[in-house]
Amino acid sequence: PESTHKQIQMGALRLPALTSIFTSSSSVRSSPAIFPLKRCLRLPLRRPFSAQSTTEKVVAPELGDGKGKVVDKDKDRVITPRSQDFNAWYLDVIANAELADYGPVRGTMVIRPYGYAIWEAIQEYMNVKFKETGHSNMYFPQFIPYSFIEKEASHVEGFSPELALVTVGGGKELEEKLVVRPTSETIVNHMFTQWIHSYRDLPLMINQWANVTRWEMRTKPFIRTLEFLWQEGHTAHATAEEAEEEAMQMIDVYTKFAYEQAAIPVIAGRKSRVETFAGASTTYTIEAMMGDRKALQAGTSHNLGQNFSRAFGTQFTDENGQRQHVWQTSWAISTRFVGGIIMTHGDDAGLLLPPRLAPVQVIIVPIWKKDNEKAGVLTASSSVKETLQAAGIKVKIDDSDQRTPGWKFNYYEMKGVPLRIEIGPRDVSSGTLVISRRDVPGKQGKVFGISMEPSALVAYIKDKLNEVQSSLLERATTFRDSNIVDVSSYDELKEAIAQGKWARGPWSAGDEEESKVKEETGATIRCFPFEQPEGPKKCLMTGNSADEVAIFAKSY
Repeated sequence: PESTHKQIQMGALRLPALTSIFTSSSSVRSSPAIFPLKRCLRLPLRRPFSAQSTTEKVVAPELGDGKGKVVDKDKDRVITPRSQDFNAWYLDVIANAELADYGPVRGTMVIRPYGYAIWEAIQEYMNVKFKETGHSNMYFPQFIPYSFIEKEASHVEGFSPELALVTVGGGKELEEKLVVRPTSETIVNHMFTQWIHSYRDLPLMINQWANVTRWEMRTKPFIRTLEFLWQEGHTAHATAEEAEEEAMQMIDVYTKFAYEQAAIPVIAGRKSRVETFAGASTTYTIEAMMGDRKALQAGTSHNLGQNFSRAFGTQFTDENGQRQHVWQTSWAISTRFVGGIIMTHGDDAGLLLPPRLAPVQVIIVPIWKKDNEKAGVLTASSSVKETLQAAGIKVKIDDSDQRTPGWKFNYYEMKGVPLRIEIGPRDVSSGTLVISRRDVPGKQGKVFGISMEPSALVAYIKDKLNEVQSSLLERATTFRDSNIVDVSSYDELKEAIAQGKWARGPWSAGDEEESKVKEETGATIRCFPFEQPEGPKKCLMTGNSADEVAIFAKSY
């Protein structure tokens, strides 16, 4: 039979020479997140996501002394403190919590089971919301003819530097280059043109879960990688009003998800013209403040107007028999959100996960000293696990003999598990247990003597999980609000940005002034928030009257 082996050569527009692709390029500003190849080597004491720093630190559970202390032949290895080096801390957390690892191609990542489980929790919630709002899941091919990308002028201009191209297939030069999907508006429109004929075919509302390739020069795990996972929704409507309503509805779905599931207090708003998606009329966004006070664009919803339908001839016959171009939207969130969760809630001890997205909500650590205590403790632990599992709580027991309870406490704190249950021989005889909250360190977060009686225990655990969820949102909101400065002049804006804060002020200046702010401060307009202060305003840059305030910040 004919060999199914296919040779595919992938190139990318405006790429550096191959030598610099496979080495840490000196032409790119040295960044610890550039995935140097040497860090992919499997060393016995590897630190896969370490930053280039003089201190080599890592929590290495395999090096425990059996008493919960972290030891190393050379020096203590711990997670880099967040306040000392935020980037090194972030990479340490990803490595030690086993969220991801480097792929063999620079700029790619392998999402490990624990990291993928967080993404699955996001998918599960989103799928329900998408279907509730009338969308169906489907799938489009990953390879897109290059001519499709060229059809919408601003789209090709915006994406050209990031495209990966296939030029050879089956050992032969292809007649037309293929683009590895950077986003799907073009191929979606090509198909919509074949499926939409009449107003009866509208609205057409679909979503796909897929991988995307964008040839980024500077990468950071979860935040910016050559390939990432996302969902992208695409809809076609008969009127401009319907398309606008859809774009707003979906940014609202993302906002609710951020607040209610991820406990991230995003600011929703409209992007400036400069920051609008290539090919969209309007882009709506949710902007999140990370622990280092940089902004993260955590989700976007685009009103595409008729830009793509005109480029692809996507038309329908309206109720009066007239041919019209459809009005469209597209919207997406990606695995970047996982990075946002790490950087919003994590602390010096490691990851801190909101209960509603945590792969494990409760870890049970059985404690015994003598062999004759073991059976009773494990029986009680299993019984508690079954009780919680039956109530829909994600629970796990760590009954391994190889590690001490102290080691396990540290390990699951680092993994961000919201609640820990400890059960020892005394607890078994008294029918109670001990519960610790991950978000409240030390004795303050520990409660003794909680009854094992099933209905009481389930009610207590659910209540505590809700408390952790609320507390994370409250803490993040306080942090966000204390780091946004209201400004009324360009000097005040520059001062706020220099202090690492977000600046919020009236803005009606043009694209040139916006570019000037970026060049001089490194900050961009993150959005014009939907929630606007009332009363007359004067542009902080020009002094002219302004209808709305904008938020400026440095971003990922």
